[in-house]
Amino acid sequence: MMRPRVSKMPRRHKDSHKGDYGHVLVVAGALGMTGAAYLASQSAIRSGSGLVTLAIPEGLNQIMEIKLTEVMTLPVNQTKDLTISRKAINKIRAFLDKIDVVAMGPGLSRNKETMSLVRGLLLSTKKPVVLDADGINALEGKAGILKRRKADTVITPHPGEMARLIGKDKQYVQKDRENVAKSFSIKYNCVTILKGYRTIVASPDGNVYVNATGNSGMSTAGVGDVLTGMVASLIGQGISGYSASVISVYLHGKAGDIAAWEKSQFGMIASDILDRLPQVFRDA
Repeated sequence: MMRPRVSKMPRRHKDSHKGDYGHVLVVAGALGMTGAAYLASQSAIRSGSGLVTLAIPEGLNQIMEIKLTEVMTLPVNQTKDLTISRKAINKIRAFLDKIDVVAMGPGLSRNKETMSLVRGLLLSTKKPVVLDADGINALEGKAGILKRRKADTVITPHPGEMARLIGKDKQYVQKDRENVAKSFSIKYNCVTILKGYRTIVASPDGNVYVNATGNSGMSTAGVGDVLTGMVASLIGQGISGYSASVISVYLHGKAGDIAAWEKSQFGMIASDILDRLPQVFRDA
């Protein structure tokens, strides 16, 4: 439960421009879940990224153009349910040359066509990917896809998502959180952030970090989306997947602790954590 080495934080140089600090592509959002796309995208830009683009179903693009100011949007093909369509894969693939890292999953829905898109992108992109929420659900019964990737992958499951991913129940995961995360990371060559009380970060080479920041007020919708944006942002700025995950988990919890102090654990919401990211990065 040590404090992570903040010396691994990205360095900011006087003679620099936005292209020096990474371009994150967020693939997120569906009808009724635009908030998840907003939180992940805004978190990435708040965590130091020079550029962030949100790929969103074209029918929801106008909403996101209003909600987001600094984040750009990439409207893509949609299903009849207003989720991202499998047909969007070519447009997204063409955009990958412009970016440094992909954050995929927040608010995507479990639409079968959208789940197919997630798997197709995982197998076709050589860029690092941070997978959250429905991005992880797309791998239920198909986790072997992770071993076939040639680039870094970070997954950010809560215990229920982890249980579905390994074909066990939630109690199994919670009884031995550290070993579950470590074993999965080694077997599938990815970084695993197993969220919850004392969030675990495990690397493919067997390193494990147990986080000590955070509180029960963070058990509210959207908090994980903020974490996803943070991790992707730091990877895009040149930090390894494991270091980016450890730093993000620690600072995310610190932002949650500040929000709880100011708002109470009952009254705090995900955007309160988002709003306190500048403070925790300043103090890191």
